[in-house]
Order: sequence, then C-alpha cells, then structure tokens
Amino acid sequence: MLAAYAASQSADDPLSGLEVAERPDPQERDGWVVVDLKTSALNHHDVWSLRGVGLSADRLPMVLGCDGAGIDPDGNEVLIHSVIPSDGWHGDETLDPRRTLLSELHDGTLATKVAVPRANLVAKPAELSWEQAACLPTAWLTAYRMLFTNSGVQPGGSVLVQGAAGGVATALVQLGAAAGMRMWVTSRDEAKGAQAVSLGADRAFASGERLPERVDAVMETVGAATWSHSVNALRPGGTIVISGATSGDAPAKAELTKIFFKQLRVVGSTMGTHEELQKLANFVVAQRIEPLIDSVVPLADAREGFARMVEGQVTGKVVFTA
Repeated sequence: MLAAYAASQSADDPLSGLEVAERPDPQERDGWVVVDLKTSALNHHDVWSLRGVGLSADRLPMVLGCDGAGIDPDGNEVLIHSVIPSDGWHGDETLDPRRTLLSELHDGTLATKVAVPRANLVAKPAELSWEQAACLPTAWLTAYRMLFTNSGVQPGGSVLVQGAAGGVATALVQLGAAAGMRMWVTSRDEAKGAQAVSLGADRAFASGERLPERVDAVMETVGAATWSHSVNALRPGGTIVISGATSGDAPAKAELTKIFFKQLRVVGSTMGTHEELQKLANFVVAQRIEPLIDSVVPLADAREGFARMVEGQVTGKVVFTA
C-alpha cells in the first residue's frame, strides 16, 4: 500500500525523515479490521512525530496519521476513531493512562489502508463528503469536546479562542457559532482573524489585545504565550479549557492568585470519545457545517501538505486523497 511514514526523525528538519512510498498491507487480527481509506488528513501531531516527540525511534518506520475515512470490510462508509484504549479498559477511553493514538503504537491513516479495532469505527453520515469526513476525528473532535463537554458554556454564552487559523481553532469557531455561542478569536495575523470572522466568529482581536468585556470561557491551545491573557479575559467563575501548548507549557506567570480569587476553572481536554465523534458527525450534518479545508492533495504528494504545515501556511485542514 502507499503510505506517508516516518523513516527517521529530526527536531530541526522534520521533513528529512518523511517518506512517501510502498509499505506492507496491514493484516486483520482478532477484534481488528482493515479499512480501505478514501481520505485522510494532516495534524500537527504528525509533524511532532517527525521531530521525535511522542514517537520513540524504536517504533520506526511508522505510518503517520490520526484522521481517516473509508470503507470497512462490510462495505460501510466509516470514520476512524484514532484513540486506542489498552486491553481490558472500560469507559471513557481518553482517561485510560495507557491509551495511544494511531501512529504512536500502531500504523496510522496516511495510507490507502489502515487496521483499527472494530469498536473504533464510526458510521459516516451519507451527507458528509469524504474530504469533510477526514477533517473530523482529531482537530474537530478535540474542539467538540472542549466546547460541548468541558466548557460549560450554553447558547448565548461568550467564548474566546486563542489563535484563529489552526485546525482546532477553526473548528471551535464553526462549531460554537453553529451552537449559538458568541465566538471571539485572537490572532497575530489580521488576515487570519478576518477569515475567522467569515467562518462565524463575532470579532477578531490582535494577540494580547484588551477585550471590551470578559468572556465565559477561553479555548486555549497556544500555552505560555497567551496564558496570562486567557486568565485576564475571563469573568469571575469562568473556565479555561486547555488542549495544547504549542508555544510551551511554562508561562512566565502561573496567575494562581487570579485563578483562586476569581474562582476560575482550568480544565484539561484531550481528543474525545467514540460516542462524541458520532455526535460531532451528526451535528455537522444537522447544522450544515462545512469544515474549513486548506487544501486537498493526492497522498502521493503528501510532502507538499507537510511542508505547508511546517512553514505555518495552513488555515483549516490539509486533506489527502488515497
């Protein structure tokens, strides 16, 4: 099968370890099935794997990718839920301390075929295109859990999204606007802020800009660079939901005094469950949301999509067609 995989790793030159070439077809085993993939999508997780973060060198070569949609052995159109719980785990798989994502322990979705536990298949609504379906299992699922499971914000409430252009940020804007929330974004790039507004954000602000009023919740994926601004942006009793720290996880000020004095909630959020992915897919269809797609590229040209992400040129999702 054709696959994009990590053959080696380099913190300074991640693309040097990326290969797009033939790999052995995956094999079915007890409880697992092989899905013929139609589309897959790129995430920052894939670039971090090439940098040597979260993927140990002794597991190379490793097919990359967490997002995928295709046809299962019974002919059903499915989404791939990429959170793999450990044997014997029951309940919310995101709470399993030994969980993994596809492409960490098992080959991922940037290929023409992938093996996954049968329990990780989610029915793809017929109304979703293959390109739209591939957007949902990672960034969009992360955004869905942040907003609807962990933020506590109801329709009519106010949400600040730190950053405006990435896959999670654009998903947050589109999902929140569809749910009747007032969505604000910050960005260092005025054009990216304007694009967020075109997707449904109420307003865009420069990074660190003082807001006209405090919000009910902040969606935080940037980390150290925006942490103090996130704390200061919240009304008393508000919530920061954090699912990443792309600028680092050690802010200059922890803001503990403000957190306890204003009785703020800080909630960690990681991916989402199989059930949440099904709810997300149904919500996207019901609300007629069209996930923002940066580009659609043949899998054979996957290096092009990776290069755009490494260079910071991606707005929305990069989708690969098998």
